[in-house]
Amino acid sequence: MNFFLIHGAYGHSEENWFPWLKNKLEKLGHTVYVPKFPTPKGQTLENWMKVFDEYIHLVDENTVFIGHSLGPAFILSVLEKIDKPVKACFFASPALGTLGNPTFDSINESFVRKEFDWIKIKKNCEKFYAYIGDNDPYIPLKNAKLMTDKLDSELVLIENGGHLNESAGFTKFEKLFDDVVEITKLSIG
Repeated sequence: MNFFLIHGAYGHSEENWFPWLKNKLEKLGHTVYVPKFPTPKGQTLENWMKVFDEYIHLVDENTVFIGHSLGPAFILSVLEKIDKPVKACFFASPALGTLGNPTFDSINESFVRKEFDWIKIKKNCEKFYAYIGDNDPYIPLKNAKLMTDKLDSELVLIENGGHLNESAGFTKFEKLFDDVVEITKLSIG
């Protein structure tokens, strides 16, 4: 199986729980890609798609996407672009629409303020799982619900989870890993 870990705005490939999760998945024998996208300078959907173009040929029915913050909105755009379904998508602190924060809203606009092809997205992935901290300082619960409602998926509230990032204490994300193992039927030894 191959996994793609997609960071968010102002993020990078070595932050939060990404290194921990990458290590755990690789120890199980899976391939993990953690692309580095331009942010905040040069952060546009078009520029991120250019980076992802070198990986797009690796996406197939054994692919699992895991995204944090802006990452899930980017993954939705990838699902619109591909012509084959993936195994599952896991979203941490996902959001659609504006957040009420001019700094983030301006650089996130091309990702979240567009018409998504929800029919194609759901055709290319039938299993969506989402998590948000009940006290997320960046993503209003209504914005996360907007995404999960469109995807007909459940939104799991993580008590005192903040933005599910390192500053909220998330250098590991056991619930996410456990769900990935259960849902994708990974063998853990």
